Amino acid sequence: MTASTSDGSWLSSLLDWSVSLMDVIGPAGAGLAIALENLFPPLPSEVVLPMAGLAASRGSFTLFEALAWTTVGSIVGAFLLYGLGAWLGADRLRRVAARVPLLHPEDIDRTVGWFQRHGGKAVFFGRMIPIFRSLISIPAGVTRMPLWRFGLLTAIGSLIWNTVFVLAGYLLGESWHVVEQYVDVLQNVVIVVVVVAVAWFVFVRTRTLITASRTRAVVEEAPAEPVSTPAD
Repeated sequence: MTASTSDGSWLSSLLDWSVSLMDVIGPAGAGLAIALENLFPPLPSEVVLPMAGLAASRGSFTLFEALAWTTVGSIVGAFLLYGLGAWLGADRLRRVAARVPLLHPEDIDRTVGWFQRHGGKAVFFGRMIPIFRSLISIPAGVTRMPLWRFGLLTAIGSLIWNTVFVLAGYLLGESWHVVEQYVDVLQNVVIVVVVVAVAWFVFVRTRTLITASRTRAVVEEAPAEPVSTPAD
């Protein structure tokens, strides 16, 4: 199978390599490429998945095989990142946060608390959001979400996402590039939201630190009150 992804960039070379995996080992190559996409988000699933659909439309393997293997690849990659999160753990992350400017150990506690309350929805919907598709597995590991629940939510969310793009490649054929235009819009929206959120966090935390520093300076410069002595 060949695909017009070459433009001389390292990303195109990586995509061409993922296509060659499908040529050599069939649908398992698509699964391996998607597993790597989980570990290396710059490898876009929005391109690899339509290529798997395109290969299925050409008869290289069946549509069912494309969906099954890409979903298995998603689950494997997600569990690897879950393991990374479990290895890091909340205690280690608190120690890291204590050494990072603008972060506090309490930030980790709040994040863990939020994930423990909403982790199921976060994992399920996170599998269908660019960038977060991979990252959402790490807090799941940090909080030690039950493996069966994490695996089930990851499988369902991944199957929905994979089906959309594999079917797009299967039905659109050589015109699968049309999908990229819409995905790029979604990805850019996600990036903008993340940048704005990070910028707001830095602004608020910096303003808080400046205010606290000024308050300490005022207190330190204030003259001490005279000590009164009891009258004779």
